[in-house]
Amino acid sequence: MNALALTLRRAYVAVMMQIVGRGLVAASRCDAVMRELLAALPTGYRIEMTVAPAGPGFVVQALASGRLALARPGERSSDLVIRFKHLAHAFLVLSFQEGTVRAFANDRIVADGDLAYATRLVRCLNRMESIILPGFVARRAVKRHAPPPLATRLILALRIYAGVAASFLG
Repeated sequence: MNALALTLRRAYVAVMMQIVGRGLVAASRCDAVMRELLAALPTGYRIEMTVAPAGPGFVVQALASGRLALARPGERSSDLVIRFKHLAHAFLVLSFQEGTVRAFANDRIVADGDLAYATRLVRCLNRMESIILPGFVARRAVKRHAPPPLATRLILALRIYAGVAASFLG
């Protein structure tokens, strides 16, 4: 792969990591199912998703009642680290060519931390993708694509997109 393609791929992964992190935060604020999944996390629990060895990523922290907030990387160690082994692996997942579950199965992602919480995070990612992505894309990215009813899905998607946009602006 030439240098330009690698630079573009890295930029795409960096932008998508920020969108996914901010999307999880926004979804935890507006989706009751997501809050229920995240309610099991202890307050202050830090989750990091990154690309090895020192690639782009994000860190979120659990708040009370199943909500998440963006956290600063390196502020303290994360309790759960989801790490893509290579930039190419992150690109496959973040461009929706491969689902997160398949990436784990193909040994492209490693989880350092509590596996039960890692599983919850993957469920949250799948839920968010089922809501915000068009059906034909979500079916490729999510193993069991079961979005909420259309009206609910549209309202949640708009709220999540608005939350992501607001977090970039403010």
